[in-house]
Amino acid sequence: MAERILVIDDEPAIAGTLDPVLASQGYAVRTASTAAQGLAAAQSEAFDIVLLDLGLPDADGKDLIRQLRALNPMAILVLSARHQETEKVAALDEGADDFINKPFGIDELLARIRVALRRLTGAERRATEFRSRDLVISFERRLVRLMGEEVKLSPKEFDLLEALARKAGQVVTHRRLLLAGWKDPNIDGQYLRSYIGLLRQKLEEDPAEPRIILTESGVGYRLATLPVNL
Repeated sequence: MAERILVIDDEPAIAGTLDPVLASQGYAVRTASTAAQGLAAAQSEAFDIVLLDLGLPDADGKDLIRQLRALNPMAILVLSARHQETEKVAALDEGADDFINKPFGIDELLARIRVALRRLTGAERRATEFRSRDLVISFERRLVRLMGEEVKLSPKEFDLLEALARKAGQVVTHRRLLLAGWKDPNIDGQYLRSYIGLLRQKLEEDPAEPRIILTESGVGYRLATLPVNL
């Protein structure tokens, strides 16, 4: 059965472009141009992915995220021309799974959709292990291996890496990482930057040019789903 995608965007050009492109990839697509139409569609049938614009004519898309989250399990990818970091952080903290700036490349969008769909499976949500090429993380054993060799991490370093790995391929906000590492989102962000630096020293071939733990400037960090062979 084809995965179902709901596009909620009031720009006709976006819907007109995405509908045939997504359909050509085998997805079943439905479009809506207002928050009310989008919510009604999501209430009437289950969707796997929602592509959501924040600047809707009848509501702020961030408010719609909360309503969508109360329905069936789905991945919410925000598509928006609002490039302010505060908007990205707010949308992600409300429950969005990812944030893609307009204009965006179709290939990047399709890749983000594939990542989100992989995370929708119950098995992956309850995963006890993360694997991506040379990097293996056992959540139950709190063990990390890189190219077959064990990497020694402190408890806090592991907590941060686990938070990134459980959302691999998606951005994790500073707030969520501070909660994972310190249980307090108000901790000085410099502590987080320092620990990310320590993780990069242990995992990256060149910590100055990271390819595994990527920075989303002003928003958070993202663990690459297919790290390069080191």
